[in-house]
Amino acid sequence: MSSDVRFTDFKSDKQPTWCPGCGDFGTMNGMMKALANTGNDPDNTFVVAGIGCSGKIGTYMHSYALHGVHGRALPVGTGVKLANPDLEVMVAGGDGDGYSIGAGHFVHAVRRNIDITYVVMDNRIYGLTKGQASPTSREDFETSTTPEGPQQPPVNPLALALASGATFIAQSFSSDALRHAEIIEQAIEHDGFGFVNVFSPCVTFNDVDTYDYFRDSLVDLKEEDHDPSDYEAAKEKILEGDKEYMGVIWQDEESVPYHQTHGVTENMADIPDGAADGTMDLVREFY
Repeated sequence: MSSDVRFTDFKSDKQPTWCPGCGDFGTMNGMMKALANTGNDPDNTFVVAGIGCSGKIGTYMHSYALHGVHGRALPVGTGVKLANPDLEVMVAGGDGDGYSIGAGHFVHAVRRNIDITYVVMDNRIYGLTKGQASPTSREDFETSTTPEGPQQPPVNPLALALASGATFIAQSFSSDALRHAEIIEQAIEHDGFGFVNVFSPCVTFNDVDTYDYFRDSLVDLKEEDHDPSDYEAAKEKILEGDKEYMGVIWQDEESVPYHQTHGVTENMADIPDGAADGTMDLVREFY
């Protein structure tokens, strides 16, 4: 950990190819600021991403990184954290990557309470593949593949996390830079699975869930005198259908992460004395 790291230290020399105005710019900047503000540095940070516009984020951040396959970012992040609990592991994904093909992995990473931060860039559409409805798209959201809308209710990722036993559930807005970074910081500092659903508008294919829509409709829980340690209050906020919230909605203050409950505390790359001949060669081949 270092107090001398600036968020710009997490910027790589690769220029993002996201569309101008994409919410992912703000989401990534907040992630980098949060990592720096919590005393992390690129040498102890590992970023895992899946497929979609969000999947490029590991290229644009200066840290250890792995670009996984569609929906499989969380298993990779889980493996990294268990192999070396000293690393700060951040997994990034989109609503399609995380709540569709990756939904099963999401549920089990949540219930295991792996000590990683999961940031989902929720733009309520498939952006990289040119504008199809996603799991979080509105029931009447018209696209080229759903001209009359999906005609099914959208996934509520916060409710899915709560039902799976989440110990930290938050929501932020990529355009609110200070608040967004603050919420990501809280997720990083949480002992356990820190889940943040980020409203990250797609300016190219989604003209409904826009920056103006979220600015006008989001309710900041800081202004609601909400107690995130109150489970019943959190459940009420998550299931309330006529409002969308920003802030930490639920946090279990007694949370104990997986690696502590299961005694996984050592770096698996550190081979003890007396190990069989050739062990280090095997580790170097796969580690």
